[in-house]
Amino acid sequence: MATDPQDTAQVVIVDDEPFIRDAVVKLLACEGIAAVAAENGDECLDLLRKGFRGIILMDVMMPRRNGWQTIRAMADESLVAGNIISMLTSVDEPDEQMEGLQELVFDYITKPFDPSEMVATVRTYLGCLEQMRGGN
Repeated sequence: MATDPQDTAQVVIVDDEPFIRDAVVKLLACEGIAAVAAENGDECLDLLRKGFRGIILMDVMMPRRNGWQTIRAMADESLVAGNIISMLTSVDEPDEQMEGLQELVFDYITKPFDPSEMVATVRTYLGCLEQMRGGN
């Protein structure tokens, strides 16, 4: 019986651009890091409701529910704990929608990103997540 990739994923990439989603999933897979993609905030919330815990690379600008709205919904539904959220954005400066969410966002990755830096950053996040889970 095959394992559902969602069950082993350590990272979810939330982005409305298929190229970005596919590139990040493939890049991380080549480095042995299991990742899944969500094309919008609603799909991300569904993954979290099903039990995903790990690294969330969240695009800021998406249709229907942007990254900030998704994080607010995560907080409202108590889905933040056990996750590290990093914004994946082409915007250099956070906007006013971030107000009140600063403590929930671990970092920002600016698009376009360097692939080797992306992998190194995700590995750092995974180490932080491991420390959080282990209580070290």
